[in-house]
Amino acid sequence: MMLLASCRCGQVALEATGAPIVSSVCYCASCQEGGRRLAESSSAPAVVGPDGGTEYVLFRKDRVRFIRGAERLEEQRLKPESPTRRVRATCCNSAMFLDMTKGHWLSFYRKRFSEGAPPIEMRVMTKERPAGVELTEDVPSYAGHSGKFMWRLIGARFAMGFRPRSFTY
Repeated sequence: MMLLASCRCGQVALEATGAPIVSSVCYCASCQEGGRRLAESSSAPAVVGPDGGTEYVLFRKDRVRFIRGAERLEEQRLKPESPTRRVRATCCNSAMFLDMTKGHWLSFYRKRFSEGAPPIEMRVMTKERPAGVELTEDVPSYAGHSGKFMWRLIGARFAMGFRPRSFTY
């Protein structure tokens, strides 16, 4: 499997190969706040859905490579010391991915895949969704991170052979 993630104007593109770790929607307060901040940029497309969830497709860092436009990326952090950076394309303000810098995966904003994005498999951190939001039962929903979610992350780490996990641009 190969998926192409690109910004809205096409000046930034990354290729992700192999099966994704998981495709999920996160409702945590950090993703909601980070998404709001990303949307504050001029003409930035929204990443947080109307229900407060942010759709992601997670890939191992060793399965992602730049096609073009790495120099157009800019990171944002909720706090300067935060290990989590949200990365957007400066050309069109498209949010591209979230990088847990100490982690071995990248969480691509699902909307960055114009074609072939895998379907959502689960919702996580639903205990932090906005008040009054009712979720459908089309996919499993978990109040926190599910065992299945965590097991897939651990499995991906083993599959990488514990190689370095940084991702630079």
